[in-house]
Amino acid sequence: MSMRAVETWLTDMDGVLVREDEPIPGAKEFLDALKESGLQFMVLTNNSIFTPRDLRARLLGSGIDVPEEAIWTSALATAQFLHEQRPDGTAYVVGEAGLTSALHDIGYVMTDRDPDYVVLGETRTYSFEAITRAIRLIDGGARFIATNPDASGPSQQGKLPATGSVAALISTATGRSPYFVGKPNPLMMRSALNKLNAHSETTVMIGDRMDTDIISGLEAGLRTILVTTGSTAPEQVETFPYRPTRVFDSVADVLELVRGTV
Repeated sequence: MSMRAVETWLTDMDGVLVREDEPIPGAKEFLDALKESGLQFMVLTNNSIFTPRDLRARLLGSGIDVPEEAIWTSALATAQFLHEQRPDGTAYVVGEAGLTSALHDIGYVMTDRDPDYVVLGETRTYSFEAITRAIRLIDGGARFIATNPDASGPSQQGKLPATGSVAALISTATGRSPYFVGKPNPLMMRSALNKLNAHSETTVMIGDRMDTDIISGLEAGLRTILVTTGSTAPEQVETFPYRPTRVFDSVADVLELVRGTV
């Protein structure tokens, strides 16, 4: 990882820092080293259910302290995208507090009367009535946006349907595909860089999934590190047509790079 010195670190959350609510060994030390170094960093997540304040509390419960302003969610990225595309617009939202709060904060009005957008996020209680309303509004001309394409998510009871699965249902019913803002769209990386006023050539992205974290980092022009504590197993790396800059067993192994400010 030569080239220009690293000034900014972006990292995924689930699979890199925590697994469910259990901290991954080395995550706390990694973040402590970033704080001590004075380097900029941001934790990125496709999870649109929770606000940054909620996620900070969740991480604190795992013994990991991340400032609220250093958490960037697909809900925040979606809100920023909509603000840039159509300021002070209207939206019918299928989602939870992380998404509705982000849209309120940019001045959007939530409505089911001829909205500019239908915005689909993740929720643990998808309502058939809400999905039906979304389908009818899209048929009526509303633009279709989704926070992220993840088809499923983990839970203690097993796999749960996530935003991508519900988006597929709506797309099948309407014949309209959504624009996904979250990873693997490099737009999410770009929006995080803009938030930090950082440059792609001096930024590294750490992730656990080749098909979201690594490809979006690559397409945003970042150096990338895959850690194998999450979704992508070591033996799967070579099956992809693109490669991360480096592969490590866990974020604990990235610690020396931070201390050396590569």
